[in-house]
Amino acid sequence: MLKEELHVIKQGIINEVEGYEFYMMASKEAKDQEAKKSLQIIAEEERKHSEYLRELFEKMKDEERDSFELAFLVNPPSPKIFKWENKQFNKNSISVSIFGTAINLEKASVEFYEEAKKNTEIEEAKKLFDLLIEWEKVHLDQFKDAYDQSMKSWWNEQNFAPF
Repeated sequence: MLKEELHVIKQGIINEVEGYEFYMMASKEAKDQEAKKSLQIIAEEERKHSEYLRELFEKMKDEERDSFELAFLVNPPSPKIFKWENKQFNKNSISVSIFGTAINLEKASVEFYEEAKKNTEIEEAKKLFDLLIEWEKVHLDQFKDAYDQSMKSWWNEQNFAPF
């Protein structure tokens, strides 16, 4: 009954771990402490999400309906909002790469949970997937703005401005 939902949760755990590792790696490229700390906080959010999903998986795997419904009553930790305007990395090309990759990670997570939502009949699972979609979108929007700013700086550095 819950096989597909359990598979989604397992893949979600892997996605969050990958995000954690990427953001920790990216934090090492930060030029200033504020950028480094922001990426480490996002990494920590990813780690907390993976823990939440692991706990959810453990509650769901016995396939008892009551246990499954109770598992969705605890909300995972909400993402923090960051402003990336003044945070810098060692090179503009690194900044563009980091934010571009972050966009792709978050976009893939949104699409993954949207697909999972379409493929489940369980209302509690749909609610969970909606929540996870919204949280991934918070990071996605933040990284899109940062990417646009970094890209403008990189183009200026390459003497392509104002085109």
